[in-house]
Amino acid sequence: MTCEVKKAEGNVSTVMQFVLLGFSDLSNLQGFLFGVFSIIYIIIKIGNSLIIILTSLDPALQKPMYFFLANFSLLEISYVTVTLPRMLMNLWTQDRSISVLGCATQMCFFLMLGATECFLLVVMAYDCYVAICNPLHYPLVMNQKMCVQLAVGSWIIGIPVQIGQTTQVFSLHFCSCNQINHFFCDIPHIIKLACGDTSVHEMSVYVVTILIVAVPFMLILASYSKIICTILKLPTASGQAKAFSTCSSHLLVVLLFFGSTTITYLRPKSYHSAGMDKLLLSLFYTIVTPLFNPMIYSLRNKDVIAALRKFFLKK
Repeated sequence: MTCEVKKAEGNVSTVMQFVLLGFSDLSNLQGFLFGVFSIIYIIIKIGNSLIIILTSLDPALQKPMYFFLANFSLLEISYVTVTLPRMLMNLWTQDRSISVLGCATQMCFFLMLGATECFLLVVMAYDCYVAICNPLHYPLVMNQKMCVQLAVGSWIIGIPVQIGQTTQVFSLHFCSCNQINHFFCDIPHIIKLACGDTSVHEMSVYVVTILIVAVPFMLILASYSKIICTILKLPTASGQAKAFSTCSSHLLVVLLFFGSTTITYLRPKSYHSAGMDKLLLSLFYTIVTPLFNPMIYSLRNKDVIAALRKFFLKK
């Protein structure tokens, strides 16, 4: 597929649209991939929507932990909706073009929701920390007003940063090939298409990633170090097991999300591989966490299982 460019003033070419190559190299599997990703998208929406419904209707789930879980499920639905529908359309129609504005919009929402996920996971870790390390003060600290403020803060704190970063990236001149070797618009792949020296922009990406990914991850590690120390001091094995099961689901989601994010954005440029990026992002960053979020939190939680049984028996 040739690059579609428009000659601007001088000798500079301006890209008018991008082409998302996605899984075009697997030409014989387009229908199969469309079916698989369609099923995954439906499962993600149903599973996470069910958690939102349960936490809203069941009185036993009217607790801060489940309030944040409902926000997390809404976030996961939003997260996959930014990328998967576009990929499904490309697989179905084989029209892989996307306008520069459409690409910038997709990338901006993807980054904003990614930032929200980082901060929301920190909030959930803090909730675990207060519940286990300061149980007597938990009702006072994690009151309804505090929970709402923490949730709203998680949703909005990354918006100005990511809008600024998107504007900075798309201020570059794209005068080379417009083919993005990925199934959605993401910073590393967009910067690769830019002309001239992009080192300043790459450094900016690293700085923002450290602020939005590395710092929250360190805060989560600090919270869990305190949590583990507190759990080990509990007198009985059953008490330790119960306390650990409270936060083990969250810890698993943290490892899945931050592990794939760190490998994607913080590894050296020389280690970037188009095939590896697609594999990591498609399986972990945008699909695995949203897909397994309902399973991880429901199958390991007696309150959620009880609410599920009550919900379906009532139906």
